[in-house]
Amino acid sequence: MKEIITSNAPKAVGPYSQAVKARNLVFCSGQIGLDPQTNTLVKGGIEQETKQIFNNLLQVLKAAKVNFSNVLRVDIFLTNINDFPKVNQIYSQYFTSNIKPARQTVAVKSLPKEALIEISCIAYIEK
Repeated sequence: MKEIITSNAPKAVGPYSQAVKARNLVFCSGQIGLDPQTNTLVKGGIEQETKQIFNNLLQVLKAAKVNFSNVLRVDIFLTNINDFPKVNQIYSQYFTSNIKPARQTVAVKSLPKEALIEISCIAYIEK
């Protein structure tokens, strides 16, 4: 098992890793829309938070030498399920291959730092 760390994504806000590589899998911890430079939540609502999350996840995936085409599963947590269509529209810009990752989306009461959305993913490393 190996810890994946990059300064191009927000540091973990608790006792966990940005990602962990185990054999040929990369488990990315949940990201909220934090600006990695300021470690503060981006402004602009669900769209801006979602875009920032995908930018952050891409940096973590790159540190593991993979990208969105390697993602097997995505978990999305929304504080307002009515944001689902907006998130789907942005999501579709990042997952463009014919085979889309498996996914679950759930509504939650609240998230750290009053974020509107959190996303995690699992990717594989091609041998």
